[in-house]
Amino acid sequence: MYAISFLPFFILYLFSDLLFIILFYLVKYRRKVVRENLYNAFPEKTNEERYTIEKKYYQFLADMIVESIKMFTISEKEMNSRFKYKNLHVLNRFLDAGRAVIAVTAHYANWEWGSLSFAANVKQPVLIVFKPLSDKKFGDKLNHIRARFGSIMIAMKQTLRKVIEYKNNPHVLILLGDQTPVRGETQYFASFLNQPTAVFLGVEKIAKLTNHPVLYFTINRIKRGHYETEATVLFENPKDLSDYEITLAHTKKLEEVITKKPELWLWSHRRWKFKPEDTL
Repeated sequence: MYAISFLPFFILYLFSDLLFIILFYLVKYRRKVVRENLYNAFPEKTNEERYTIEKKYYQFLADMIVESIKMFTISEKEMNSRFKYKNLHVLNRFLDAGRAVIAVTAHYANWEWGSLSFAANVKQPVLIVFKPLSDKKFGDKLNHIRARFGSIMIAMKQTLRKVIEYKNNPHVLILLGDQTPVRGETQYFASFLNQPTAVFLGVEKIAKLTNHPVLYFTINRIKRGHYETEATVLFENPKDLSDYEITLAHTKKLEEVITKKPELWLWSHRRWKFKPEDTL
């Protein structure tokens, strides 16, 4: 993969076109999962409409794979030319005032490029929380690539310790709001894409504990190989909000984003592994 990453983008996208055919038509990678997820999320759409989303998703997934490989060697200059930040002043307003910020995003568009490029565009420390992979060696390599431009990678179970460590320093804590909790740790289900969905309460717990502003970063694909992210302030002072208000807000925001361009979300992930009655 390291050697392949030196290839120019136009050649990588030729590989992507071939990879799409393999994933979609030949291997049929998780197509049953994708089709079931789309059916449950968009019951109001016709079979033809859902099929169009499904096909576009696999085309994007193939691009996402080769773009992730490019992360091995892409320069900071080229990264910044392909992944732009539309309104960083919204974030910097808090950081310049000496406040840390909780940045929420999701497995949407090229979130991997976001994890790589964020630290190159913010002068304060960028802490990215990740869910460790079962293959530790591969996970360590992946995190090394994500941190090439200065991001600090934090295993999910170490989040609170790092938050305390950086409590007196302005920083950005990046959390993926659509991670799936394990069944035994599920505490809350939100209505998301027309179905009850188990959600982590980590964003809410950290926000209320620290009173750090909560911003949602929406990543949009402008064209092939080019992305733009826009920050939206969800809450400036979350400490005294009611239970689940923060969780519902960032979940609703993601739902709005997915509804506009559904092909850019990670549909091949088994997001709905269990229902509320399975946790009783």
